[in-house]
Amino acid sequence: MKKFDLNIEKVLEDWEVYHALREIIANALDEQILTNTKEINIFKDKKGNWHVQDFGRGIKYEHFTQNECDEKLKNPEKVIGKFGVGLKDALATFDRNKIKVLIRSKYSDIALGKSSKVGFDDVITLHALVSESSEPKMIGTDFILNGIEDKDVELAKEFFLNFSDEKVLEKTQYGSVLKKNKSNARIYINGLRVAEEENFLFSYNITSITKKIKKSLNSERINVGRSAYADRVKSILLECKEKDIAELIVQDLKKFELGESHDELSWIDVSVHACKLLNAKDKVIFLTPQELSEAQTMVDRAKRDGFRIITIPENVKSKIRGLNDINGNEIRDLEGYTSEWNESFEFKFVKEKDLTNREKKIFLRVDEIFKLIGGKPKEIKKILISETMRLGSQGYDEAAGVWEEENQRIIIKRNQLKNLVLLDRKITRLNSSHIPLSRMPSSA
Repeated sequence: MKKFDLNIEKVLEDWEVYHALREIIANALDEQILTNTKEINIFKDKKGNWHVQDFGRGIKYEHFTQNECDEKLKNPEKVIGKFGVGLKDALATFDRNKIKVLIRSKYSDIALGKSSKVGFDDVITLHALVSESSEPKMIGTDFILNGIEDKDVELAKEFFLNFSDEKVLEKTQYGSVLKKNKSNARIYINGLRVAEEENFLFSYNITSITKKIKKSLNSERINVGRSAYADRVKSILLECKEKDIAELIVQDLKKFELGESHDELSWIDVSVHACKLLNAKDKVIFLTPQELSEAQTMVDRAKRDGFRIITIPENVKSKIRGLNDINGNEIRDLEGYTSEWNESFEFKFVKEKDLTNREKKIFLRVDEIFKLIGGKPKEIKKILISETMRLGSQGYDEAAGVWEEENQRIIIKRNQLKNLVLLDRKITRLNSSHIPLSRMPSSA
C-alpha cells in the first residue's frame, strides 16, 4: 500500500456532507459527458453503502496531484466542474464527518487515512491510501461511501438538472429555458444549480459561460449572485424562437400593470422579443389596457376577424410600434389593424327602394333639413345610404356619416335613419360654423 498526501491546506468548514457528495456526482457526470458513456449510477447496496458509479476511464491516484483539470478547462461548455479541485475538498469534508470512503477503479483501490507528512513526523495530514485494484477489469470509477444518510443523497441530487423534473422548453446557443416546477426558479450552469430566484418566470441552464460567471464560481459554487448570470439569461431569452415561450412571457405581461409580473419582464427587450415571436407565430393584435377600454368597437371587430387580443404595457407598446417580427412582417398593433381595416373597407350601399317604410319616410325629409341651413350646397351631388361605415377621424368608432370631397357625396350610415333627430343632427353638424363643404373633414 502506498500513502499519497492529499496536501489539503484549507478545509471548507461550511460544507455539509451533501456538498461533498455533490462534487462526487459532478465529477461522475463530467466523466460521462467527456467519454460519451452510459448514465451514471447512484444506488445503495445491501450493506447500506451508497455508490456513485460512472463508466468512463477510471480514476488514478495521479488525479489528486492536479490543481486544475486541463481537460475540463478546455471543455467549459460541456462539464459541470470548473477547477477539478472539488474532489479533494469533498474527501476532506467526508473525513471531517467520519464518512468512510473507498474509491475503486481498474487502476487501484483508494481509501482515506491520517498519516505523518513526509519529513515532518509531528504533522498529521489526510492521505489517500492506494492499494492494488480489487477488480482490474472494472470499467469506470465507483465511489463507495459508508455513513451517509439517505437525506444527504437526496439533497446532493437536488443540485443537478439531471435529477430534477424541470422540462426543457427550448435550447439555444447560450443555454436552455426550463419549465419551473418548484416555487423558486433555479439557475443551473452546465446542469449544476448555483442559485435560486423567487420571482423568475422560468428556470435556466446556462451552457455558454461568460467571464463574469467564471469569476463568480467559487469553490462552493452556491449562492451565485444575479449580477453574474443576468446578461446570459437575457441572451437565452432573446435567442428563443418557440411560440410557447413567447406565449408565457406575453401572458405574464398582462400582470405588469398590477406589479405582479415576473422579473424577466423588467427587461423590456425580452418583452419586445416575445411580441415579435408571437406576432410571427399567431394572429394577434397588441394594445394597451387603455386602448382595450377606449376602442371596444374596434376590438370586437378584430375578434370577429379571428384576431387574438394581447394587452401589453405602454412602455412595450411604444417600443414595438413600427417594428417587424422575426419573419419580417410588421408587428400589428391597434393602429396598424385600424389602418389595414380602413384600407380594405368597402361601403355596402342600400338602394332607396330597399329601405323600410319608416326609413324612407325619414330619408325623404333630407331636403327639409337642408332648408334649415340655407339650402343644399351645390358641391353635394349625391346623398347615399350604407350599411357599413368608415371609422371617424378621431378614435376607433365608426362615423355616423362621411363627406367624400373627391366624389362630391355624403354617405350616411343606415342606422342614422332610426329617427329624424339623428339625421338632422348629422347634417347640421356637417354644416356647423358655416364651414364650406370643400373644407369639411372626410368623416364626422
